Amino acid sequence: MPTVTEVISKNELEKIDEIFNSLIQSLYSKLQGDDAENIRKAYEMARDAHIYQRRRSGEPYIHHPLEVARICHEEIGLGPTAIIGALLHDVVEDTPVKLTEIQDAFGPKVKNLVDGLTKLDGLYNSENKNAENLKKVLSTLVDDVRVVLIKMADRIHNLRTIQSMPNHKKLRIAAETMYIYAPLAHRLGLYKIKTEFEDICMKITDKEKYLEIQSKIKSTAEERQKYINRFIGPIQIKIKELEVPHRILGRPKAISSIFNKIKKKNVEFEEIYDLFAVRIIVDVPRHQEKSICWQVYSIITDYYKPIPERLKDWITTPKGNGYESLHTTVIGPSGRFVEVQIRSERMDDIAERGFAAHWKYKGIKSDDDVYEKWLDNIRTLMENQNGDAVDFLNDFKTNLFKEEVYVFTPKGDMRILPKGATALDFAFDIHSDVGASATSFKINNKLVPMGYVLQNGDQIKVNTNKSQSPKEGWLKLVITGKARSKIRSALNEKKRLAAELGKEALIRKMNNHKVDFEENAEVVVNHYGYKNRQELYLEIENGNVKLQDFNKIFEVVSGALTVKSDKQAKEEANQVSDAQTQQPSPKSSKKKTKSAIIINGQPDESFDYVLSNCCNPVPGDDIFAFLTSNSGMKIHRFNCSNASNLFTNYGYRILKAEWAGQANRDFLVELKITGVDTGPGVIQQLTNEISTKMGVNIKSFSISGEEGIFEGRIKIIVKDKDQLDTIMNRVKKINNISTVDRVIV
Repeated sequence: MPTVTEVISKNELEKIDEIFNSLIQSLYSKLQGDDAENIRKAYEMARDAHIYQRRRSGEPYIHHPLEVARICHEEIGLGPTAIIGALLHDVVEDTPVKLTEIQDAFGPKVKNLVDGLTKLDGLYNSENKNAENLKKVLSTLVDDVRVVLIKMADRIHNLRTIQSMPNHKKLRIAAETMYIYAPLAHRLGLYKIKTEFEDICMKITDKEKYLEIQSKIKSTAEERQKYINRFIGPIQIKIKELEVPHRILGRPKAISSIFNKIKKKNVEFEEIYDLFAVRIIVDVPRHQEKSICWQVYSIITDYYKPIPERLKDWITTPKGNGYESLHTTVIGPSGRFVEVQIRSERMDDIAERGFAAHWKYKGIKSDDDVYEKWLDNIRTLMENQNGDAVDFLNDFKTNLFKEEVYVFTPKGDMRILPKGATALDFAFDIHSDVGASATSFKINNKLVPMGYVLQNGDQIKVNTNKSQSPKEGWLKLVITGKARSKIRSALNEKKRLAAELGKEALIRKMNNHKVDFEENAEVVVNHYGYKNRQELYLEIENGNVKLQDFNKIFEVVSGALTVKSDKQAKEEANQVSDAQTQQPSPKSSKKKTKSAIIINGQPDESFDYVLSNCCNPVPGDDIFAFLTSNSGMKIHRFNCSNASNLFTNYGYRILKAEWAGQANRDFLVELKITGVDTGPGVIQQLTNEISTKMGVNIKSFSISGEEGIFEGRIKIIVKDKDQLDTIMNRVKKINNISTVDRVIV
């Protein structure tokens, strides 16, 4: 959000003009007709609109839309219309400029782009403004994908310049990015941007690990380059014999990718051999791509032994987001694993720029357009525009899957679904009506349950019955957004019809008492404590509200329905009781004053809260407070596994929290320790180091060993993060210990 300050100085304005002129120069080859004039007009409108605004860093705000426009052009590959939209993307939201002015100046296309990028007004009564605004942006996918692509450029620039933001805002932005934007970048094929999203977010949420891995990558850079040259040497001679233009690159893997591999494989940095990938890019006509790539593969495997299970042929069968490449892992010099990626220049362009590049090479949409098929699923989600924004985001997120499963219809047509999808997901993927009426499934001619998890190569036959309809339990049997949305929509329709019957019954009852239904229905709703009339009607039809008790509860006074006096007294007593239970008890007050936490700048005495069991924060951890719907305030760590979901879907319940100082209490922490199983001596070594030498209280200890490796879980009592770090570092130094990690549920 820009700040209002002094007008841009003459020197600053000259530098800004230079930046714009550089942008125009880089765009020159793409400009036609009035493009240059319109881009300059958009720049001047944005510059003048933001003239009194600066970013938190102090620089003129116009730097931001200029940089977003540059990213759209240079890093994503968008054209002049999108550049105009990028320059103007904040003017309606942050300045007096109106959408009508933009339409008058640039036409409906640019107006729609800016509208899609402008946050919704009038959300003061919305529980989750953030989810509603994200829903608005994502819904534009079905009309003009450029809105989302510009939003990607906007987000990546905000992340690149996030240093000036306070920690709690950094966390919110990182959480939202990892929850929606990084998976969406992957789904749209923007791998470079997706990787940068993940790296910057890791630097925010787990800075220590990020800097540790970054330092190790830098310290091994020279050795790594020598190894890459040694690996490339013999194969380059043979590839040159193919007489095709080519490039060979060696690049380290992303820090976040390395960290994920460390966690997944439970190993140290030094134990990861494929820290880098070798990419071979050939420049050949499209009809020669497949054969040349396989010839390059043959050359590589003539020199180095391949690992068969690591061969990924995304040339023959591209990924669901259009990604094409041939991946193999081979055993290189000194027995090290090396991942090799083989692709054409066209494939590399699509891999780097994703959707925008795909359009450039595709030219005209066709039936096998991978993006068009994916967008069909998004259109299905958007059919219920009035649905809950959080439900929409959760359903949308399931369409952003990274891993895929390839299955077939009885006629042999291939369908791509997310890994973990079920037979029922497949039925809805074929058609909504097929899913809704599905009764049984055969996989490879064997009868399987609806919740059967699909495997690569499965051939599925769906049996249907017109009298069948979705059940509540089906929601637990599917993972795709399309299936969940359709099931939920069908269930809502059932509820609507049931509610109509309940409403008719209540109308009849009120007519018997000769009171107006519309004027008195709220009396009944309020008495039973329902949120709205629809809930009441449904509960009447389900039998949970018994209209035969109507006369015992209500009476007619002066032509209006009222609750009988004895019932009213009882309700008021209940309200007093409820209010008392919401007040912090002396016990809870005593407990919380020991925690030394400041929430939203207020001392902890102002709040009743508990430390969350999912991440067990201790003093020294970066933390935030989350107001639950029924369990009060909970304190979470920044890198809690639940943080992304909480910030994205329930940002309105997040409060800033920080430790006020040394807490006068103990904290429970669980550690996971792995290493070489040397027998009973391991337990003695660990307990001796932690309990005897360091005087730390061990609350529980479990250990198991298999095939020479052990894993132990130890719960200990600590005072703060400094003490915890000391314990972990000392345990790591024990012989035969491989890893020591703090457990986050």
